[in-house]
Amino acid sequence: MGSLPTVGMPVGGNHCPSRTPSMVVMQGTEEMNGPVVVRRWRRHPRCVGLARAELRKALAEWGLVSVEGAALVVLSELLTNAVVHARVPPGREIETSFRHERDGVRIAVDDADDRLPVLRVQGGERGRGLVLVAGLSHRWGVSERDGVGKSVWAVLAAPGGGAWG
Repeated sequence: MGSLPTVGMPVGGNHCPSRTPSMVVMQGTEEMNGPVVVRRWRRHPRCVGLARAELRKALAEWGLVSVEGAALVVLSELLTNAVVHARVPPGREIETSFRHERDGVRIAVDDADDRLPVLRVQGGERGRGLVLVAGLSHRWGVSERDGVGKSVWAVLAAPGGGAWG
């Protein structure tokens, strides 16, 4: 397995990522699954595209390009929900994490809003994001996180990968 980029600062002129070191790469053991990429973002729509680029790089490094299309849609939906709907105090950021799991990837978006997302099956242009997430992922859910707020996550299995955990 190759190595992912190390801790880095945001690209100059980009007002989306936080001003603190924003990428953390941690190597896990086989029991803990694989590496994790964590990034913090301001609540701004521009962050969605930047986060997608980070996920695309991680998937390529992990040899998981077969799930790239679905993973990018899932991340876009989860992160857009946090950007649009999270009610958080100024200065609070949204955190994304991408974890290489045995035969796929776990994508999580954490925010400091305690309100839980609602899966709405309805017509129209809005409110379909979690329906897409449910359809594209092997499983998804909402978990508590350290501190305030929640973590909304989805696991995508690569073709030929089985269900795990």
